[in-house]
Amino acid sequence: HRLALVGGITVVLLCLSAFLAPAIAPRDPLLLDTSVRFLAPFARSPFALGTDELGRDTLSRLLYGGRISLTVGLVAMATTIVTGSLIGLCAGYLGGWIDTLLMRFVDTMLCFPQVFLLLVVAAFIPPTLISISLIIGLTSWMAVARIVRAEILHLKEQDFVQAARALGAGSGRIMFRELLPNIAAPLLVAATLNVAAAVLMESYISYLGYGVQPPLASWGNMLTNAQGYFDTVPWLAI
Repeated sequence: HRLALVGGITVVLLCLSAFLAPAIAPRDPLLLDTSVRFLAPFARSPFALGTDELGRDTLSRLLYGGRISLTVGLVAMATTIVTGSLIGLCAGYLGGWIDTLLMRFVDTMLCFPQVFLLLVVAAFIPPTLISISLIIGLTSWMAVARIVRAEILHLKEQDFVQAARALGAGSGRIMFRELLPNIAAPLLVAATLNVAAAVLMESYISYLGYGVQPPLASWGNMLTNAQGYFDTVPWLAI
């Protein structure tokens, strides 16, 4: 599929550029040089994408900012998948009052808009790379829990589960050795979507000033810094 191939190549190039940032970035992303503030793209070597309000190289900050944003995306995705899978697995397999209690908790969490919930939590927790990742992950697991629960409700009545139970397998073995591997496909899809969603959420809260803090660069706080100069130097935001 040609469009999928183009998209895949683009994602791979973005990930490689972030991973190899120390090797390919032309300058230190934290290096200040006020004599070259607001250079336009390609105006002077080695500033291929120009400089920001403090004379820092925009290309270098983009590359290093990608590392921060992708790290947040992957850690938040792992947190989301683990939390959602455990809650959905327990709710679907154990059933009864446990299922009711857990699903009502999921419904309660879904009542709060995620951006507002993120901002409230971030306001009380010091913003570090790990804390931001965990906050995003712990406010994004509800959809995964529902997907896992629906799959488990279907699978737990299948013959292979009944056979494992007849052979004396306990609930823990059935849940984690029989059922969980059989929902790998929807979990993989959910994981890929959650990486993208987490990168966007990090950008939102960094743009609002609650995310990754300077001097570390992320795509979100780079946009925050660029918004004040959009009328005069729009290439910073672009």
